Amino acid sequence: MMLSFFDQFMSPTLLGIPLIALALTLPWVLFPKPSSRWLNNRMLTLQSWFINGFAQQIFQPINQAGHKWAALLTSLMIFLITLNMLGLLPYTFTPTTQLSMNMAFAVPLWLATVIIGMRNQPTHALAHLLPEGTPTPLIPILIMIETISLFIRPLALGVRLTANLTAGHLLIQLIATAALVLMPLMPAVAVLTGALLLMLTLLEVAVAMIQAYVFVLLLSLYLQENV
Repeated sequence: MMLSFFDQFMSPTLLGIPLIALALTLPWVLFPKPSSRWLNNRMLTLQSWFINGFAQQIFQPINQAGHKWAALLTSLMIFLITLNMLGLLPYTFTPTTQLSMNMAFAVPLWLATVIIGMRNQPTHALAHLLPEGTPTPLIPILIMIETISLFIRPLALGVRLTANLTAGHLLIQLIATAALVLMPLMPAVAVLTGALLLMLTLLEVAVAMIQAYVFVLLLSLYLQENV
């Protein structure tokens, strides 16, 4: 029986219980816990270096009021990277290929940035809807366009992450299937296909990290506009 290529994106169940909850809690088990010692081990030192470097790069252009989001966005970055990377292992499930879960991350965080802007500086937040020097006949049209683009932002966040990961996993499965089919027929071509599969897997590892970074970077840009 031939299975659909999209079956890999279905949430697995055990005894009728969805295992996506286990997939979401697994990343936190893999990270080392902080130590009370004066000197940390290599893993904790590497983790601290990565967190400090990422937070400094993301929040450098944001003023002091936006630095309260440092812990939230850094945790989200590590969480998304771990989920994306774990999904590349055999017999695993990638929760970030589910649009519903990505939208559950994107919509509340985007809405929080909008609410902060409306509460702290409503005039500046509303000024984004109308560029300066706009001709009077174009004012209603531009306000409608800017409002639509504002509400499309969370959809773009969720769809971008879902589409990139889904496309990468589909390509890996297609090329792996082609290599298995060609192995008894044309071994030389199958070896070349396997080499292509290896390079695509390495590319997908980079995509998994880049997409998590882009997700958090765009959220930080939205935050920068409203603080």
